[in-house]
Amino acid sequence: MTVKYTEDHEWLKIEGDSATVGITVHAQDALGDVVFVDLPAVGSVLAQKETAGVVESVKAAADVYMPVSGEVTEVNDALRDAPSLANSDPLGAGWFFKIKLSDPAQLDALMDETSYTKFSA
Repeated sequence: MTVKYTEDHEWLKIEGDSATVGITVHAQDALGDVVFVDLPAVGSVLAQKETAGVVESVKAAADVYMPVSGEVTEVNDALRDAPSLANSDPLGAGWFFKIKLSDPAQLDALMDETSYTKFSA
């Protein structure tokens, strides 16, 4: 399993031609306590950088962008019921949605963990 990161502070766990997407620890730290998430509809086909959802906290609201082009295959309904999962486990149970990649070559432009750590420092 490969993990990539975007400049918009999303992470992707890539498995074959699919990926799980969420927000990074850095993003949830900046937002504070997450109180609401708006997730994309299953079956939505979105282009890279297109708004896929919204995350709202007590301090701010932020768009969640599609890290790569693809089709939404699953959303994390548990996150709708317990948005604080984005804070308590952003890289695990706090995932946002899963996608089927339509252009895997787009992954090449994303950051690995070392690059993202330097970027977000």
